[in-house]
Amino acid sequence: MNDMSPAPAQREAGLLTAFVDMADTLVDDYDVVDLLHRLVEHCVELLDAGAAGLMLADQRGSLQVLASSTDHARLIELFQLQANEGPCLDAYRTGEPIITEDLTASTTEHRWPSFAPEAARQGFASVHAVPLRLRREIIGALNLFGHRPGPLSEQDLLVARALADTATIGILQERAITRAETLTEQLQTALNNRNTIEQAKGLLAHAGDLDIDDTFGILRAYGRHHATGLSEIALQLVAGQLDPRTVLDHPARQQARKPPAAR
Repeated sequence: MNDMSPAPAQREAGLLTAFVDMADTLVDDYDVVDLLHRLVEHCVELLDAGAAGLMLADQRGSLQVLASSTDHARLIELFQLQANEGPCLDAYRTGEPIITEDLTASTTEHRWPSFAPEAARQGFASVHAVPLRLRREIIGALNLFGHRPGPLSEQDLLVARALADTATIGILQERAITRAETLTEQLQTALNNRNTIEQAKGLLAHAGDLDIDDTFGILRAYGRHHATGLSEIALQLVAGQLDPRTVLDHPARQQARKPPAAR
């Protein structure tokens, strides 16, 4: 695919460095964009590829170009998205590697009538796409472009998949941690809001000489009338920003006290 490959000793040292670099995502804080740029750089340095690009799916499942080793690679990746066709999209959709040894072959041009000639115009003659996949979850795809027709060696393809898999694990781990932190924050916020609401109910019960069970409906009715969340009204009461008598004397209280209509 490429004109030059690293010498065996240089390649071995580079591979060790690359895998340590990718594995750092499992134990340390990292920037996803920086990680993916390093991934495409490692692929060009270590594999028989002239350029590399990478797409990652956003929260809606739409692919976005996140990294590229050259501007030509970035442009052809963007073209794939605009044309809605190409090896990177196919690898993402199928979860399988896409091997294309000759972009000028008639079968390739028939498969990607827009992408294949555009890739050739950008100076690419072959492309291999590797999905970023862990079991059934696919989060993107890595493209390896060649300036000459020909296959990527089996060894290089295995290395590309291993690097992509390591990066995928790191990204999914980061997403899992983020989701867990978000859920924890949401739970803590809910607990805090519940405590604030209980305090507000106590204030209303004391101010209006009411049974505390009757205050929730009053509190909710007042919030709905003012299009304000229950927790926000409770917080205003507890913080002294809202007088309990204002809530108790509000017409919304009468609505809260009405018995349900007979059926």
